[in-house]
Amino acid sequence: MSLSPLRVAVVCWNNQNQSMEAHRVLNKRGFSVQSFGITPHVKLPGPAPNKPNVYDFKTTYDEMYNDLITKDKEFYTQNGVLYMLDRNKSIKLRPERSQDCKDVFDLIITCEERIYDQVVEDLNSREQETCQPVHVVNMDIRDNQEDAIIRAFLICELCQCIQRSEDMENEIDQLLQKLEKKRGQAFLHTVCFY
Repeated sequence: MSLSPLRVAVVCWNNQNQSMEAHRVLNKRGFSVQSFGITPHVKLPGPAPNKPNVYDFKTTYDEMYNDLITKDKEFYTQNGVLYMLDRNKSIKLRPERSQDCKDVFDLIITCEERIYDQVVEDLNSREQETCQPVHVVNMDIRDNQEDAIIRAFLICELCQCIQRSEDMENEIDQLLQKLEKKRGQAFLHTVCFY
């Protein structure tokens, strides 16, 4: 069993739904966790598919929440966006971009293959300083509340298995294979270095 706590990051597009639900679950289970988005701006559903609400990453969850209430409280309550923002602001102040973070993690979990590719590319473009490994694992999560909740518990199960392992570096592939068989969830996995 690992003596040091597992340092985990979860990355989705906007640091709103999938990464924040996983952040909430992992935080409640005592993990050292941070969550991030990867896009240049935060986009939330708007009144039409071609009219999203766009925010800067410096905008707090509370500011987004209040903005949407003034725009159409009933609409954003019905589509679940206000609930999501209310949950998010209870976890942290504002969304964050993974590219802006210089913290070191043991495990980075992405919520879609395109995000996985971008995270790996970003990590590989950085100058290696310590050569400390970071495992990047992708678990596809549909961007809806139900799938985010279900997959957040699967992410937690993965983190618990890794935390209990004797040797993460040598056991992670086997742990991922066991979870793939047990849960029917496919994973992508690579190792990058800081």
